[in-house]
Amino acid sequence: MSTAKLYQQNVYIKEWDTEIESINENGVYLCSTAFFPEGGGQSCDIGSLAPAGEDTDRSAALYKITDVQEDGDDIVHKIVCDDGSTFELKAGDKVHCTLDWDRRFDNMQRHCGEHILSGIFYRECGGVNRGFHMGQDYMTVDISLEDKPTNPEMEKPEEITWELAKHCELLANRVIWSDAPVKVFRYDNREDAENMPLRKNLALDEDISIVCIGSPENAADCVACCGTHPQTAGQVGLIKLYKVEKYKGMFRIYFEAGKRALMDYSKKHDILTDLSNSYSSSIEDFPEKIRGQEEKLADVKNQLFHIKKAFIENECNKLNDLLTEAEESSVLVYPLENLSLDDAFNMSKEYMGKSACKGKLILLYSVPDTSYILVSDGEIKCGPLVKEYANFYGGKGGGNDISARAIFKTSDDASLFADLLGKHLK
Repeated sequence: MSTAKLYQQNVYIKEWDTEIESINENGVYLCSTAFFPEGGGQSCDIGSLAPAGEDTDRSAALYKITDVQEDGDDIVHKIVCDDGSTFELKAGDKVHCTLDWDRRFDNMQRHCGEHILSGIFYRECGGVNRGFHMGQDYMTVDISLEDKPTNPEMEKPEEITWELAKHCELLANRVIWSDAPVKVFRYDNREDAENMPLRKNLALDEDISIVCIGSPENAADCVACCGTHPQTAGQVGLIKLYKVEKYKGMFRIYFEAGKRALMDYSKKHDILTDLSNSYSSSIEDFPEKIRGQEEKLADVKNQLFHIKKAFIENECNKLNDLLTEAEESSVLVYPLENLSLDDAFNMSKEYMGKSACKGKLILLYSVPDTSYILVSDGEIKCGPLVKEYANFYGGKGGGNDISARAIFKTSDDASLFADLLGKHLK
């Protein structure tokens, strides 16, 4: 006996009574179910099950349905007990089922939104949907430009630009605003089903469901699909595109539909409002405000570059004097109170492999980063010293014979490392 699929009769069923047909290691089989099983790019329904006549409030439900899958002509439901106890019902028991309607309607909005958008891309671009994914944060369709647009006013494009995608987005939302009917036509054989204005070739020979948005004579979309959809396009609410990218010779469209699209807009609107307020700007003027700030920042960065360059040159002059004075010492630690490790590295370029080091090891110490740049003329090998001794004090780094980095977590660790090198190279 195959499971009676109530979701094919009425997608708005939220609660119903039925009997347990059988139970095995796969899960529970019901005589009838409105739980849609995973398939066609759409996630399954979830909900709860309780003995008929019991309190069926979801918060008090004895058993949760967490997964629903097809098993041939049957539907199998995975059951989880709220309190971790054993599932005690048996075949023949009457049960009351409750659907998680928020999840179902979310799936209906998103799946129908994908149909509408794919139908518009086919009509306007000749784009065939070769892949569909309903993710947690967005949906994607992979559009392959294969056919000639059915809209006689449109030429077959070479690519889907953002401008073209926005054009299709507007037309898709116009379908929603028209509140076009969404009907499911069921056929026993391919020959009858192919009389419909399909945008995609059939992959089935029997038991075929065709979803048509609009009338068959003027369909916004018409394609084989086993998923759940609202009765009218208006219930989708909204379609919003996020981006378009090239993907394996096709074009991947990122988008969202329904409540999720509204929530995404609301979140981004709040972010944009907060940012524009922080710049004492309206949302409309905010882009120009940002461009002005970027120009000012570029000027400040340019000034800082030249100031830092002059500062490093001055530090080099001081270091050169110290190198002349410290003729007998093999190790010279030179602290840089206001320079980062990267700045120290730029300074070290004046000494790498050069005679200015005079057979000495220079440790340019970045105080803010508690780290060193080791530099020499090559007589003292920098990289091997870091490799051999830095880990004694929790340090890490590396380099070559004339330059290396030694990075430490604390100033004490860095100081101990320098002391060790001083003693080792004395």
